[in-house]
Amino acid sequence: MIKIVLVLFVLLTSVAYTVWLERKVVGHMQNRWGPTRVGPFGLLQPMADGIKFLLKEDLTPPHVYRPLFIAAPMIAVICALTSIAVVPFGTALPIFGYSIPLQITDVNIGLLVVLGVTSIGVYGVALAGWSSNNKYSLLGGLRASAQMVSYEICLGLSLVGVLIVSGSFSLNEIVQSQAGRFWGFIPKWNIFYGGQFVAFFIYLMAAYAETNRIPFDLPEAETELVAGYHTEYSAMKFAMFFMAEYANMITVACVATLLFLGGWSGPRIPGPPLFQAVLPTFWFVAKVFVFLFIYIWVRGTLPRFRYDQLMAFGWKFLFPLAIANLVVTALIVAYRS
Repeated sequence: MIKIVLVLFVLLTSVAYTVWLERKVVGHMQNRWGPTRVGPFGLLQPMADGIKFLLKEDLTPPHVYRPLFIAAPMIAVICALTSIAVVPFGTALPIFGYSIPLQITDVNIGLLVVLGVTSIGVYGVALAGWSSNNKYSLLGGLRASAQMVSYEICLGLSLVGVLIVSGSFSLNEIVQSQAGRFWGFIPKWNIFYGGQFVAFFIYLMAAYAETNRIPFDLPEAETELVAGYHTEYSAMKFAMFFMAEYANMITVACVATLLFLGGWSGPRIPGPPLFQAVLPTFWFVAKVFVFLFIYIWVRGTLPRFRYDQLMAFGWKFLFPLAIANLVVTALIVAYRS
């Protein structure tokens, strides 16, 4: 229970400050300051936004289908927060003579749990679009459903190569299979040693699409659909969709770090025992941060796709590339064995 409370607190705090980081980075990329008014460097802006959402009037239009209209943001945020339960954040910490794993629960099919829980989140988006009884919301929900189903196939196939190389569904065992170095200095991360750099590119593109981020944010396209599936939402219901999107970004970054970037492995730095105990978690957080920074960088750099371009890119380019990567990986592993 203590670990659940701590992980949820850290995750929700990370969500809030990922929003702050995005506003700051995109602001500087566009020659603006970003948040500066609330607290030093605008660091209290997430708290101010949270209070604003709590105090705003919660409007429910009379034409919506109320049960699903209320349930949709709950489904989205619950699925987004649940998937972090099987993600390990580092090696076990020695606390009061006990070895405490930095993970809520360790299951031997952790990757399947993450994929299964996050895939249910699309129901929240689709139901939000349908129950709003609004043409813009419905178009956003339909786009999100088609987009997530299409790119989820590519995302799943990009991970099969990693599973073939590591031989396990356990996230801990996948990280352990990437320990060590080859040629004395190159880490045995799957993106290098496993030859999964193509799979990493596919995963990256599919992750952007799965989380509805630029250049794949067609379900929300403000220039076309007002705000897409959450056009009719306000106050905390809107905030729940917002939280779900950024929580999914963090989960995607954690999974990428575990599967492709060696998890918490990194250079050894001399220091006292306590420093050595927390060093793996530092490397894990640093890799997740870099992945999130790339997310933000892409948002401030690339324009939005047209919808036909998005679907063509997924089915005509990423899907065949994922199949080809899977075949090549299987042949290489069979040859090595």
